[in-house]
Amino acid sequence: MPERTVLVVLFDGVQSLDVTGPLEVFSGAGEVPSAAFGYRIRTASLDGGPVRTSSGLTLVPDGRLGDGAPPHTLIVPGGEGTRRPDPALIDWLRAHAIGAERLVSVCTGALLLAEAGLLDGHRATTHWSVCDHLARTYPGVDVDPEPIFVRDGRLSTSAGVTAGIDLALALVEEDLGRTTALTIARHLVVFLRRPGNQAQFSVQLAAQTARREPLREVQQYITDHPDGDLGVEALAGRARLSPRQFARAFLAETGTTPGKYVDRVRLEHARRLLEDTGDGIEEISRACGYGTPEAMRRAFVKALGAAPAEYRRRFHAPVR
Repeated sequence: MPERTVLVVLFDGVQSLDVTGPLEVFSGAGEVPSAAFGYRIRTASLDGGPVRTSSGLTLVPDGRLGDGAPPHTLIVPGGEGTRRPDPALIDWLRAHAIGAERLVSVCTGALLLAEAGLLDGHRATTHWSVCDHLARTYPGVDVDPEPIFVRDGRLSTSAGVTAGIDLALALVEEDLGRTTALTIARHLVVFLRRPGNQAQFSVQLAAQTARREPLREVQQYITDHPDGDLGVEALAGRARLSPRQFARAFLAETGTTPGKYVDRVRLEHARRLLEDTGDGIEEISRACGYGTPEAMRRAFVKALGAAPAEYRRRFHAPVR
């Protein structure tokens, strides 16, 4: 069976799941008889010596960085070791990463790529907690804090930990097709359905929780009643504020407007129903407050670039 090489960079302070998650995905291709090819996986550190992960686990690499031909896919994981990286590691990435056909970072591994100048002029993401730092420190990078992973040509970056698995599955699907990727996902007991543009957080986590109890109650009401009357006047009445006071207070305490918050809750609820149930499009549109399938279609195309039917085809959870 022909192979594609995958090289994972190891360093002290690397996060173990950033390494093992993607590796389990790529190695799983070798267990799928119908796969057109497999992956030859190699791990390497600067000197070829063992590294200690951020959780205390010791990893023994296969060899040194620079040994052998450039890999097809080069994976740079994250972890505490990205905060004060070894200058020699940055120099190696700057000199050699260009030789890989695909360059991938997991979590804060994006900081290493940015330090090496490899993200300049590219759209990228990383763990939500360091997106602001990445944008401030490396202004040449177009940082998108929302998605769980971003593909930009040969460059792919992902958010924290499990997002590396999602990205690896997307790369395997690109290489070997959906059937192979789905077989691997089932073996790992994960769903092959999280699109790259899925937010790192649910709406409730992405927005700030309001400080005042009446506004927190309104947030919960929106979540529990996406099909209800969620206009500003109705919500303001629940908060016992005038519409103007409510809109101003909601924005100040949550970081978003009531209308945008409602739109995101409805979209998230509709996505879950499309992924997890067999309910019809018309039924879902009513249950999520869109009223008509056409209104829901417009919301999906605007936010996700795909109509509800296409979204369901791609991300509906398989029935086991």
